[in-house]
Amino acid sequence: MKIVFMETDTLGSDVDLSIFDEYGEVIKYNKSNPEENAGRIKDADIIIVNKIAVNEALLSKAKNVKLVCLTATGTNNVDFQYTNGHQITVTNVKSYSTKSVIQHTFALLFYIYEKLNFYDQFVKTGEYSRRDIFSCFDYKFNELDGKTWGIIGLGEIGRGVAEVAKAFGCNVIYYSTSGNNSNQTYTRVDFDTLLSTADIISIHAPLNSTTQNLMNKEAFVKMKDSAVLLNLGRGPIINEEELANALENGEIAGAGLDVISIEPMLPNNPLLRIQDSNKLIITPHIAWATVEARTRCVKEVYENIKAFFHGEERNVVRN
Repeated sequence: MKIVFMETDTLGSDVDLSIFDEYGEVIKYNKSNPEENAGRIKDADIIIVNKIAVNEALLSKAKNVKLVCLTATGTNNVDFQYTNGHQITVTNVKSYSTKSVIQHTFALLFYIYEKLNFYDQFVKTGEYSRRDIFSCFDYKFNELDGKTWGIIGLGEIGRGVAEVAKAFGCNVIYYSTSGNNSNQTYTRVDFDTLLSTADIISIHAPLNSTTQNLMNKEAFVKMKDSAVLLNLGRGPIINEEELANALENGEIAGAGLDVISIEPMLPNNPLLRIQDSNKLIITPHIAWATVEARTRCVKEVYENIKAFFHGEERNVVRN
C-alpha cells in the first residue's frame, strides 16, 4: 500500500509518523502545493490531509485511492458527492483536542480578564520597582465567582468549558445554534438573553449558515460593556470589522480569539487595528495544538487506517 501525507506541517515536526510504515510505503509532503497535489497522489491508496480540498480536481487521476484520512474533525473541505460516488471512504478524528481547547479557552480569558499584559509590563518595565506600595490597582479586575458565563454551542468542548466555569462559581447559560440541543444541567436561553446577561461569552459552535456572522454589530450592542467574548469555534462566526469597531467604541470590554476568518491572517485584517493587548488577544489557531493533542490525532488516524484494513468502520464520515 502507498500512503501519502499531503501536509505534515499541520501536525508539527515533533510528532512521530513512523507508526504508519507497517502498512507500506509512506510518502510525506510538508505542505500543500495546489499545482502538484493531484500528481502527488496519482498512485496512492491512502491519502492523509488536513485543509486541502478533497474533490474531483484532487482525486480524478488518483484511481487507486480507497481511503481519505482527515487529521481534523471538520469535514467541510470534502466533496462527499464525489467521494461517495467513487466508493472512497473518508474518516476524521474526534475528541483528540477537547481538553486542549478547554484549557486554551481559559488561557485567553484570564489574559484579558485579569489584565495580565498590563501587569506583566508593569513589572518588566521597572515601574513596579519605582512604586512605594506592594500592590497595584491601576487596572481593575473581578472574580469569576457569581458571574454569568454564556456558551454558544454546548457540544463536547462547550460542556467541558461549562464544567470548569461552574467550578469557578459561574452561572452557566447556553444558546443552541441548531435549536435541538437540550441539556438539563445548564440553562438554555435565547440568543438575545445570552447576549444581554452574560459576563463572558465563549463560542464553541461549528460554522454553518446559522452561525456565520452570528456575532455582528447588532449582537455587540446587546452585550454588556464589561463583557468578554471568546471564539474557539470558527472565525467567520464573528464579523471582524464590527468586532474591531465594538472594541474601539467600548461596546464590549475585550475579546480572545483563536480563530479568524482567513488563516493565516491577512495583513489588512481589521482586528490588527486593535493594538491594545488589554482588549484583544489573538492566537494563531493553536488551541488544539498541545503536544498531547497532536500525538492523539496521529494515533487516531493510525487506528482509522487499521480499522479500514480489517474491514471495520471507524470514524467514517459520509456527508
